[in-house]
Amino acid sequence: MAKKDRTKIYILIGIATVLFLPPFAKYQALRYKSKKIDEQIVQLKAENKRLEEERYKLQTDIAYIEKRARENVGMVRRGEIVMKEVPPKKK
Repeated sequence: MAKKDRTKIYILIGIATVLFLPPFAKYQALRYKSKKIDEQIVQLKAENKRLEEERYKLQTDIAYIEKRARENVGMVRRGEIVMKEVPPKKK
């Protein structure tokens, strides 16, 4: 009789495993995806804040606008002499 009870218990455990394991695995995968998306949201919010600050500077700060124009476009003031470093020739 004890052997039949053990067999029933094993069968019940097997059925429970088959029924609950796939949804649990899917739940874990969705949790992982959700965590990655939350991390991405945090990164995008930080980038958005940085871009908003830069936009504000570009709209209001003349010195910042000049700095960006000099760095990105190579603009110079009238009368300035541009000196560029030339890399040495390779032999």
